Amino acid sequence: MLGTGEAVATHCYNTCFTLHAQNTTLLVDGGGGNGILCQLEKAGVGLDELDAMFVSHAHTDHILGAVWIIRMMGYRNNKGHRVRVFGNDKVIHTLKTIISLTFNAANIDRLKDTVDFCTLEDGEKFDVGAIHLQCFDIHSMKEKQFGFHAIMPSGTTVSFLGDEPFNEANRQIVLGSDWLMHEVFCLYADREKLRPYEKRHSTALDAGRNASSLHVKNLILYQKGCH
Repeated sequence: MLGTGEAVATHCYNTCFTLHAQNTTLLVDGGGGNGILCQLEKAGVGLDELDAMFVSHAHTDHILGAVWIIRMMGYRNNKGHRVRVFGNDKVIHTLKTIISLTFNAANIDRLKDTVDFCTLEDGEKFDVGAIHLQCFDIHSMKEKQFGFHAIMPSGTTVSFLGDEPFNEANRQIVLGSDWLMHEVFCLYADREKLRPYEKRHSTALDAGRNASSLHVKNLILYQKGCH
């Protein structure tokens, strides 16, 4: 985990993380700015190690850090090292628009040798090195957003639900996962004070109930309500 904070967090970085397997590194979301570069450095993950990024949706606290990763890939222009950027059509369109408006011509030109933009459709399967993934639409009411189900080389499965409550439409794809990554805004006891449901987020109790219903072996909670 490189961060667990929500969009307006000021004392921690926004939610993003990496998956590693057999010399393969996948960055999932980028947080809200160039702090992603510091977070990767603290975690001991070099930019040269990144094989791909998966950007779940186009909200600022998930996509702007991805812009900085792309910027650095163009700046470094490492020979033979390419990074694939996966996302839905809104994500890819947003990234390309920001790049076209904020990068200089030389940096944009370098990207053709370092970055591949890959638009995903709901349910599409794709590989990042030794990691096999299938994306799915989380059916957000706020912004088009994809989660994924990943199969690691060992056979271990990891399901990432994005940053909104679990939708029953995705039950079969995440059922029985070894690891379930579930956002949490607050404790159930604090629901009236912090109003997570108005913000389309979950409590810790909701996440636990979902994990039990889905028969997952391990539950990872990442907090969205941290300031």
